[in-house]
Amino acid sequence: MTSSGRMELELRRIGWAFLAFLLTILMVLAAAWASLALWYRLPATEFARGFAAGLFALLGVFAIISLFGRWRFKAIVIFAAALALVLIWWNTIKPAENASWAPDVARQVTGEFNGDLLTLTNVRDFDWHSNTDFLERWTTRSYHMSKLQTVDLFMSYWAGPTIAHVIFSFGFEGGEQLAWSIEVRRRVGGAFSPVADLFKSNPLVIIAADERDVVGVRSNVRGEDVQIYRLKASPEQARALLREYVADANALAATPVFYNSLTSNCTTTVVKMMRVVGATVPFDWRLIVNGYLPDYAYDHGALDTSASLAELRAAAHIDQRARVDALSPDFSKSIRVGVHSPAPAFPQ
Repeated sequence: MTSSGRMELELRRIGWAFLAFLLTILMVLAAAWASLALWYRLPATEFARGFAAGLFALLGVFAIISLFGRWRFKAIVIFAAALALVLIWWNTIKPAENASWAPDVARQVTGEFNGDLLTLTNVRDFDWHSNTDFLERWTTRSYHMSKLQTVDLFMSYWAGPTIAHVIFSFGFEGGEQLAWSIEVRRRVGGAFSPVADLFKSNPLVIIAADERDVVGVRSNVRGEDVQIYRLKASPEQARALLREYVADANALAATPVFYNSLTSNCTTTVVKMMRVVGATVPFDWRLIVNGYLPDYAYDHGALDTSASLAELRAAAHIDQRARVDALSPDFSKSIRVGVHSPAPAFPQ
């Protein structure tokens, strides 16, 4: 064999080795995803789900090993065909419209605009005594959009400093607050699972509620570390964001979608809304590790930058004030005592 022939053969070997490396990564990811999808969503017994998930994982291992043998092309075709079948089945899974939902996520808010007046149906106003002892109350409320003045960001830390639940609250003249929370629509007895909710386990629900309810249950009942940050937003921006919340709530009521821990959750949905109203939101790791969202907002001038972030955070913790207030009708006023309020982004 000539030197040029040997070089060509060596280049082919290097090329195949690189391709096999890429295929190995893709197959590992595909096999892991398909195995977990079968485990979490296959409508069968636990044993059957485990068997199907394990079988697909073994198929993935066989296909990867075969990449380095003479059966590689057949193995790739077999693996691709099996993956295609899983994908076809996966696309048939749709979120349930009716189920035995947990009481606090049983209803989806909807809204209607009549000129300046916004009327919301199914606004949540629960009285919480414990996680299992509460008085259910769903109401119809009306708000004048011209009286909307502020937007506040609540961060409820339930799993350490890196992960939080995000709530936006809109403030109207006279001190009335309307909070919006994007949550997992759990069934009775169900629980939130970040891994399971990557695999079409539960629908998404948008809750509009009194702060005394949706914020107070986290600070006073569940013992979460709740913080409030007042955003630098004009009334026009606040109105645009509220309109987007209402539009998304109405769309969700018409066509349910699944909650996803990465692609459709309380932070990523808020980011989408902020983009719609014209805010510049470049990608940042703090939008995924959302416990650092206040740091991100501060760096982009969305908070009061006349004070340090450490000062804002020290004043942001509402827990002590919330416990003293004990979920009274003055809850929204009590938890804002001493909280920094930035100058508006634009003249009002």
